[in-house]
Amino acid sequence: MKIASIETFTTKEISIVRVRTDDGREGYGQTAPYIHANIAALVLHQQVSPYVLGADVSRVEDIAPLAEKCIEGEHKFPGSYICRAVGGVDTALWDLHGKIQNKSVRELLGGQKTAVEVYGSSMSRSITPEQEAERLKWLKQSHGFKAFKIRIGNPFGHDVDAWPGRTEAIVPAVREAIGPDTLLYVDANSGFSPERAIEVGHMLEQYGVCHYEEPCPYPELEWTQQVNQALSLAVTGGEQDTDLAQFRRMIAMRAVDIVQPDVCYVGGLSRALQVAKMAEEAGIPCTPHSSNLSMVTVFTLHMLGAIPNAGRFMEYTIEWNNAWTDGLFSPPLKVVDGSVEIPKGPGWGVEINQQWLDKADYQISRL
Repeated sequence: MKIASIETFTTKEISIVRVRTDDGREGYGQTAPYIHANIAALVLHQQVSPYVLGADVSRVEDIAPLAEKCIEGEHKFPGSYICRAVGGVDTALWDLHGKIQNKSVRELLGGQKTAVEVYGSSMSRSITPEQEAERLKWLKQSHGFKAFKIRIGNPFGHDVDAWPGRTEAIVPAVREAIGPDTLLYVDANSGFSPERAIEVGHMLEQYGVCHYEEPCPYPELEWTQQVNQALSLAVTGGEQDTDLAQFRRMIAMRAVDIVQPDVCYVGGLSRALQVAKMAEEAGIPCTPHSSNLSMVTVFTLHMLGAIPNAGRFMEYTIEWNNAWTDGLFSPPLKVVDGSVEIPKGPGWGVEINQQWLDKADYQISRL
């Protein structure tokens, strides 16, 4: 069973990938979403397809080596875009094999879970502390969330907050609104120097924050390690990283307490599973990054339904009004009592909607 064609259906934010084999079977995947999806699609057709077209993918075990072949073959162009493009093919091949075996991807991986608890993840730094507190309180009551994540600092902010005093104001405001029994996570998005990160961290400890994500610029593992050693709460990271060697360093030096690979950023499910396995062997939980309602959240549900070191909660955005994800797939995901069901059908268990595909820019590479 060889790959005969790779098709992409691309908007500014999303590129859906369809892989077809020489015997007419097909599977759907997605490159990393949000912006510049057209670049990832170009990289896929220009740099990745030469390694993929004609490849024998008769077995599930063939998927991971193919992903590594692409990345090693393009070693002169390491990093984000190669991995984003490879992830589109990798996730399509997992869907393909699920459909062949009439099993969900979660079942292919041997997972037994049927649902995953989720934490409500705020993506906003423009929202005021009062507004954030009020909407999280409402979401707790209406959807049963048992944990939330809010944004502090400013991305690569060099110790500059979104506006002066916002970090110190939003944490106590949200804690009061959601109560002491709801878990509170924060994400600094590489915002702080080690000194400032530790100072903020001690404040977070006072308000029972249990998850401190990416406190320092993510390439600076030694800085993150320094913060981790100074604090009692869990320091987390890894969403931006694409190099498995970097994950090995991160885990070996205990820079973080929880690893957070993104299925689409790191190069697909196969490589995300490798990161989870490294973490498992070191006794570290894995809670992948999944910050929007494109297919990445579907991929992550299946992954967390199967790996033994999954964190209790999965990231689930509360920014539900993003037009670029509307109508992408069906049935839609729903939060009920703080959990989301893992789609049950073959492969990813959802159907990419034809109307969405018809409106996207189309490209194909053939054997």
